[in-house]
Amino acid sequence: MNKVQLIEALSKEADLLRTKAKMVVELFFDKISNALSSADRVEIRGLCSIFVKEYRPYTGRNPKTGEPTQVPPKKLPFFKCGKELKERVDHRQI
Repeated sequence: MNKVQLIEALSKEADLLRTKAKMVVELFFDKISNALSSADRVEIRGLCSIFVKEYRPYTGRNPKTGEPTQVPPKKLPFFKCGKELKERVDHRQI
């Protein structure tokens, strides 16, 4: 499911105009992005938690040339699946 499909599903399920559904989805993603930008943890019970992980600088290797290269420190969002989501996904496997 992509963003457009999510907007369509919300529009149909909640009987909202497409523009209102789009506004809700955009607001939801914006609030999550802003929280992560501020280094806050986002937790949606039963679904997931998302937090920012900090990585130290390290020496990597250029895959084409094999030359060592310095990789700067970085911060990346880390997604951790919730227990209920794990169970739902696992039970759907045949």
